[in-house]
Amino acid sequence: MKKSRIKLVTIIVLAVVMLVSCNGKTGTMTDIDGNIYQTIQIGNQTWMAENLKVTHYRNGDAIQTGYSNSEWEDLYDTETGAYCVYDDQESNADTYGYLYNWVAVDDTRNIAPEGWHIPTDEEWQILVDFLGGSSVAGGKMKETGTVHWNSPNTGATNESGFTALPGGYRSYDYGNYNDMGNTGCFWSSTEYDSTNAWTRKLYYYSSEVPRYYYCKKHGISVRLVRD
Repeated sequence: MKKSRIKLVTIIVLAVVMLVSCNGKTGTMTDIDGNIYQTIQIGNQTWMAENLKVTHYRNGDAIQTGYSNSEWEDLYDTETGAYCVYDDQESNADTYGYLYNWVAVDDTRNIAPEGWHIPTDEEWQILVDFLGGSSVAGGKMKETGTVHWNSPNTGATNESGFTALPGGYRSYDYGNYNDMGNTGCFWSSTEYDSTNAWTRKLYYYSSEVPRYYYCKKHGISVRLVRD
């Protein structure tokens, strides 16, 4: 009986060790432009640990860019997928990636490389639940310190390795850029309705990661998850 218990305990310990060793596994992913991104395994999912900055769809077609504020506002109505860089300063892309409207996110040509995809609303929720729920998961996802996040960057531990950054967004009305340093917002591939889609958003003053629907005309950040 004692040997059976020891054997059972050993099996359980080994299973736990194997499970833990799978979490936090790092790697890389390369997009069609040749950009190389860090990746991180969180639970049973593997995520990009950086924001996307690809300029071509998977088939090689260029994603449109270079639109003025007034032009950006009208892109959704013309079903034009597009990206931009915060404040039109290309140097911002090196850290924060590009901001994409939802037409680009939803395009069948795919902005994700083979083997990766835009996360669904459900896949975002799996991540959030694995990290303890929406009230605390944001802190576990945010990059630590105040180099990129504005002070106080409440609760930021980045214990997940997701390394969320405050890339801000481009507004659907007037095409203005807002909130770099304050917020990080990420598209899902799931529609809320004909004009909005689900997102996840993080704040410099909170550990939360709320679920919001955003107008598809917005330009916001993209993270990919492995198929």
